[in-house]
Amino acid sequence: MEENNIISKLEVPVRKSCDIDNTLFEKWDVKRGLRNADGTGVLVGLTNIGDVVGYRKEDGKVIPIPGKLFYRGIDLEDITAGFQGEDRHGFDETVFLLLTGYLPSIAELQEFSAYMGTLRALPDDFTKDMILSMKGKDVLNILARSVLGLYILDEKPDDISLSNMIRQSLNLIAKFPTIVAYSYQALRHLYKGKTLSIRHPDPELTTAQNFLYLIKGTNPPFTKLEADLLDLMLVLHAEHGGGNNSTFTMRVTSSSETDIYSSVTSAIGSLKGPLHGGANVRVLEMMENIKANVKDWKDEEEVKNYLLKILNKQANDFSGKIYGVGHAVYTISDPRAIILKSKARELAIEKGRLDEFELYTLVERVTPEVFRVFKGEKSAKTLCINVDFYSGFVYSCLSISRELYTPLFAIARVSGWCTHRIEELTFSAKRIIRPAFKNVYGRKDYISLKSR
Repeated sequence: MEENNIISKLEVPVRKSCDIDNTLFEKWDVKRGLRNADGTGVLVGLTNIGDVVGYRKEDGKVIPIPGKLFYRGIDLEDITAGFQGEDRHGFDETVFLLLTGYLPSIAELQEFSAYMGTLRALPDDFTKDMILSMKGKDVLNILARSVLGLYILDEKPDDISLSNMIRQSLNLIAKFPTIVAYSYQALRHLYKGKTLSIRHPDPELTTAQNFLYLIKGTNPPFTKLEADLLDLMLVLHAEHGGGNNSTFTMRVTSSSETDIYSSVTSAIGSLKGPLHGGANVRVLEMMENIKANVKDWKDEEEVKNYLLKILNKQANDFSGKIYGVGHAVYTISDPRAIILKSKARELAIEKGRLDEFELYTLVERVTPEVFRVFKGEKSAKTLCINVDFYSGFVYSCLSISRELYTPLFAIARVSGWCTHRIEELTFSAKRIIRPAFKNVYGRKDYISLKSR
């Protein structure tokens, strides 16, 4: 029997067997998506690492407040202001902070950065066999299989002692940018006919500088501002609490005490999903659509009217969504977006794209009002842009291919993933994560084959 024929026959019964009446979720008080009825997250764990603050609760009501993000109790705004004020890159310092819980001294940071630099290179055979020889049309998929491949090279892959988990974590964090850069070079060579350029990592460069070097080389060289912006992006995406989908996936798989390579691969798989990673690409595509259809980018009413068309499924991708707006936790503001916006303006000026940046700021400013018109004044909730709103624009200004947007997220977030894994397997009250599901399918009798 042909494949298409059997699949078409299976489709209807499979869909029917998977359908669940929405009223049953209310009957059994199921927290769909691990969300409470008011949209807040269900408390499922404790952590010492990141804290995402976007509201407070008073008398059972959610009160919107300006967003805050803390890494090990330190305000992210203070962290970024600190290293930017000293005109240096902050990703290594951030990784050290997430892992240890404290900020390194000058000597500690120099030692840590030097050690991370020694871990960046991949074995030649690994690069050839795992990345260059095996075709792949998606950088994240190549990254995932490469991470699983690193299991083979590890002499103690299943050892979950603290010292070994730290060793494995540092090795993965250091190698992620190299794997992503090589995967991208392989992809563009195989499918776009571009020259294959495999450069050796430079241990003297920062993580951001090294990544730009691996994908661009030095002719023409990247600017200081470009490297500064990429470093900032890595810091902003390094950690976002235990409840985001990929980090929670990391904690779920790690709680079974599986190896780190399997756990990280599961987190990559989660990030690849369009509802988690990749939102910045959709923002960029939406803004390109707006630029093409709005004649006067400074005309507030024209922009509002077009955004209403998007919400009414009459424009852009006809999904009815304005991408880059709204967040599961943040209400009034996303602190990452605020930090990124000011630096994005500097980059827009350097690249001669200030008019485009000002269109972004106009869309940001009028979108809440447009939502109120669309939803009705009383039913519209408090909305803010999220970090994805400007991140795609920044990557575009850096001339970074869209295939790398979500992988860059992974390069940053693997530091948070690894830290959460260590916490999950180290704290004294650890248990395998095993929530409950209520079966509502009902009972049936078994019928013998000859009687069916």
